[in-house]
Amino acid sequence: MSSQRSLNQRLLLWSLGALVLVWGCFVALAYRTGVHEADELTDGQLATVSALLLDVSAQVPSGAIPGSRAQIGALAALPHKNHDYQQSLSAVQWDAAGQVLWQVGEAPVPAFVLEEGYANLVLGPAAQHWRSFSHWDEARAHKIMVMVRLDDRDRLAHDIAGQMVEPALWLLPVVALALGLAIGRGLRPLHQLSQELAQLDVQGAKRLEQHHDWQEFDTVVDSINTLLARQQVALARERQLANDIAHELRTPLAAIVLQAQALGGGLPVPAQAQALELIRTDALRAGHVLQQLLALARTSRGQWHGSASPVDVAALARTVAADYAQAAWQRQDSLAVQGPEQLLVSGHAVLLEMALRNLIENALRHTPPTTQIEVQCGQAMDAHAGPWLQVCDDGARGLAAKAAPMGAKPADSLHLGQEIIARVAQVHGARFGIAAAPAPFTTCYRLDFPVSAKA
Repeated sequence: MSSQRSLNQRLLLWSLGALVLVWGCFVALAYRTGVHEADELTDGQLATVSALLLDVSAQVPSGAIPGSRAQIGALAALPHKNHDYQQSLSAVQWDAAGQVLWQVGEAPVPAFVLEEGYANLVLGPAAQHWRSFSHWDEARAHKIMVMVRLDDRDRLAHDIAGQMVEPALWLLPVVALALGLAIGRGLRPLHQLSQELAQLDVQGAKRLEQHHDWQEFDTVVDSINTLLARQQVALARERQLANDIAHELRTPLAAIVLQAQALGGGLPVPAQAQALELIRTDALRAGHVLQQLLALARTSRGQWHGSASPVDVAALARTVAADYAQAAWQRQDSLAVQGPEQLLVSGHAVLLEMALRNLIENALRHTPPTTQIEVQCGQAMDAHAGPWLQVCDDGARGLAAKAAPMGAKPADSLHLGQEIIARVAQVHGARFGIAAAPAPFTTCYRLDFPVSAKA
């Protein structure tokens, strides 16, 4: 089972998380509002009952109040519970002197006070909590107090609030299901694009078709097609390079086999020496090709991208030129170095040395004897240009290169040397190509480093 997470699940979880958060806040607010409104409803009921009882008692003559206490109590007494929201109320009435005129309900008689309004009382030996509302009549001759148990009031409030919140509890799973279906339906074009990518053959010339109706996919499709085009160009170049390498190796190896067979056939001594010399030459040629292949493989490693360090290109040029001084002397060539005492470039010394050796070797291999070769390096005067390194010569090969356009890619029989230098330039973000040759030189191959390569 794959350990990768699904984008569909991620979107669903984040959406549900946000929904639950908002839903929880609204449910808490609704519950709190329901409790508050239920409490207000109970307080209003207490005020209504107190006004009703005061009105009834006002209609009874003053002298008849003691004898009519039972009648008023019967009016104040509530009937049996016929509704879930019906509450058991208690009431008590005093005269102006604080004498109890009558009392109804299970609540103990509270202490007589002159203040009126709402209050929370603790009454009786059991210390029960009561919610009360007391009110004087207009003549301030009688005061009445209506009470309800606080736990009954709270129970009613929570019941009403729960009835308000219950629909939201059923709504959450329905919204979650609808949200999951909507996200799955909305991501269907992305799943279709993923299937097309999975079926795409990077080795072939097929491209993604831009038949999607969503503009967000246009950039993705264009980027993928651009990568595929670059991949095709790289694959074509690699195939061409492989064919060239196979052809280049086939010739010396076949010659070595033929000369070895001839040596086994009993050649004369002069012919044997000539055959051995040919074998040595072809072996060196094949070895050079293999050495170039190894260098090309080293430049292709991903470890070179990043972790660069300052490299003294001027000192590197002097060191490499000194290594080829003997080969140049044997060909009667002149090999010189021109540049500052120090030129620091941010890069990789191994790759830069490899590129410089290939430039010098190409100059020695593809020019006639007595050629003047010079390794040059320096810093461009333009603030927008970086350091540069080039190898120039005045050989006959420069006559053809002189007509080549600026920046054109140099070519030889196998392109391995140029391919190595081009990849080294790519690692360093530099440009490689033919540059204008200063007199008396006719050909220059140059590496132009970016401004960021200054160390």
